[in-house]
Amino acid sequence: MMTRANHSQSGFTLIEALAAMALMGLLVSGLAVITAQWLPNWNRGLHRIQRSESVSVALDRISADIAASEFIRSDAQSRSVVFDGSEASVTFVRISLAPKTGRGLELVRIAEAGDGDGAVVSRKRAAFAPGNASGREFGDPVVLLQAPYHVSFAFAGADRNWTASWHDAGRLPAAVRVTVRNAVDASAPPISRIAVIHVSAPADSACNPADRTCDRQALSAGGTVGRAAVRSEQ
Repeated sequence: MMTRANHSQSGFTLIEALAAMALMGLLVSGLAVITAQWLPNWNRGLHRIQRSESVSVALDRISADIAASEFIRSDAQSRSVVFDGSEASVTFVRISLAPKTGRGLELVRIAEAGDGDGAVVSRKRAAFAPGNASGREFGDPVVLLQAPYHVSFAFAGADRNWTASWHDAGRLPAAVRVTVRNAVDASAPPISRIAVIHVSAPADSACNPADRTCDRQALSAGGTVGRAAVRSEQ
């Protein structure tokens, strides 16, 4: 009797195991169908978030760089500042942030290069020295944006009228608008950031006429290095 009961129990356990396996298979199949439906959308959403973050970081970096532009003339005889801007690129002088270079000045160029899928927006730098900056060799490239994103610049003076270029001017622009566009998705709105340049005049304009020490310091700089006029806060 005990043997017959054991055989019956074994058969019932086998049926339970087969039923459990069948239910598990149905559950896995259902999960696979559901995953196949929402996973592509989840991936697209994740990629969209990652792209938005990369654009935001690039805009922050570009804006901070431009806002730190210094009022620098190429030499003592020049009346124009070292700042050259177009729709596709901008070149300016700022205090160096590179390690092991001290607190010197560097010439920075942010521009787009390449075409199609190979287009990149990069930042390059070179140590600043008085003289013509047009033939300077730039190095230390840092990629800020890649295709399909494109960047463009616009410049405004104290009158706040935007223009597509800023060349050979006697003053720095008051603000630079940086715009990023998606060349693939025409429905995506452009993203813009306005960088307000902190320096508005050379150092000698911030001197008190009665302060002879300040005058001597400005002359000793050879007219090439200028800093922001003092901006008081009430």
